[in-house]
Amino acid sequence: MGRTSTIERNTKETQVQLSLGVDGTGQQVIRTPLPFLNHMLDAFSRHGLFDLEITATGDIEIDAHHTVEDIGLSLGAAFKDALGERKGLVRYGWATIPMDETLVTCAIDFCGRPAFEWRVEGLEGRWIGEFDCELAKEFFAAFASRAECNLHLLLHYGANAHHIIEALFKAFARASDAATKLDPRLAGQVPSTKGTLSA
Repeated sequence: MGRTSTIERNTKETQVQLSLGVDGTGQQVIRTPLPFLNHMLDAFSRHGLFDLEITATGDIEIDAHHTVEDIGLSLGAAFKDALGERKGLVRYGWATIPMDETLVTCAIDFCGRPAFEWRVEGLEGRWIGEFDCELAKEFFAAFASRAECNLHLLLHYGANAHHIIEALFKAFARASDAATKLDPRLAGQVPSTKGTLSA
């Protein structure tokens, strides 16, 4: 049986319904009021081969912050739920992705402890259409907190804001795909000297 999760998050600020299939083929249905974020979530699904369905609404007439952050929280919660006790999990994944003039690296550890490092300069005050580029950091930080993973994102170099953020999402996808694979050599064991990644 595939590793799946369905999350529903409703607040006065946002409403998010999300379904995740970790062992998927990259099928997706993404419906949010933020076209650029839809594009990034589409890229995440396709490049990570995660089946993903997201329907989200929010108070974007005030600001997109709540909606972006709550989608990140919901996606992180779905990964935590779908991975369960993390038995047999490869656990670590990393990817370095070029996109034209841009080069980024993502490294992730589904270790049961949230930690987030953002070494990305140059997005402050920049916009892609109606998308505030600084919200990319909020999305990833929210994901790491709820997925209970270590997530490190590094921009080596780059200039175009669209390329930088898209490369980050694609590297995040590839790293997450690698880390969530099951290693048959572990025979259902938890890959930790502690014997647990969920406590």
